[in-house]
Amino acid sequence: MKINAGEIRVGMLIEHKNDLWQVLKTQHVKPGKGGAFAQVEMKSIGRNTKLNERFRSSESVEKASLEDINFNYLYSDENNYFFMDPKTFEQTEIKKEIVGEKGKLLIENLEVTVSFYNENPISIMFPNQINCKISSTDVALKGQTVSSSYKPAILNNGLKIQVPPFVEANDEIILDTRTLEYVKKI
Repeated sequence: MKINAGEIRVGMLIEHKNDLWQVLKTQHVKPGKGGAFAQVEMKSIGRNTKLNERFRSSESVEKASLEDINFNYLYSDENNYFFMDPKTFEQTEIKKEIVGEKGKLLIENLEVTVSFYNENPISIMFPNQINCKISSTDVALKGQTVSSSYKPAILNNGLKIQVPPFVEANDEIILDTRTLEYVKKI
């Protein structure tokens, strides 16, 4: 779908130079002399490279059309995560590189949304918040409020996060999956 260069927003996926690009930053510039343009910083989905590009406001770019499908997580092996479509019961596998560090958050039957581009999975969206258990954490030091009042903790899935001083080992917490930050204790 063609869109005007002025409509490019952060997070959007666009097709440019025979590749798929995710928009990281965008700035609309109206110089005193000449026409307005959009300065766009993009990251290639396939090659993991960055590109800065200027689009005149009169230009149009191709917005990538994605298909989002809900899946339930089943299991993983050395290279892939396996998911099942709850409607058709079809299984699909997604490479661990696509999911990245957040793959440690996957638990059996967790419902995620997978974005497909030309029938290839390119990204996974987790629920905004999930429950996790603290496996170990440092001891909070009294009077340490001058500096940051957070302390390091390790979740039962191996992720390292920062938690408030009152959180102890074996506590259940809610974690924000977008930022991997502590939300609240359960």
